[in-house]
Amino acid sequence: MDELLLSKIRLAIVAELLASQWASFSELQKSVGTTNGNLSAHLGKLVEHAYVEEEKSFVDRRPHSRYRLTPLGRERMIAHVRSLQMLLEKEPQS
Repeated sequence: MDELLLSKIRLAIVAELLASQWASFSELQKSVGTTNGNLSAHLGKLVEHAYVEEEKSFVDRRPHSRYRLTPLGRERMIAHVRSLQMLLEKEPQS
């Protein structure tokens, strides 16, 4: 399993980004349902480990950040899901 994706917030961020080309900070904040500070910290870890790419710009003189999943992030998410599936397959059947 991927240690970075064991956090439910980071897992939710990556899952959200799987389905979109780019997502703004505010879109992620709404979908993940966490505070700005908490989301920022978790995004920072994902960016630091190259799972997520960050693009910053200004729109109408306001800062605008958007994010997308990198190929490495997609690969790690798929591997994480496969690990979880293998754990489920090993469980004894009732």
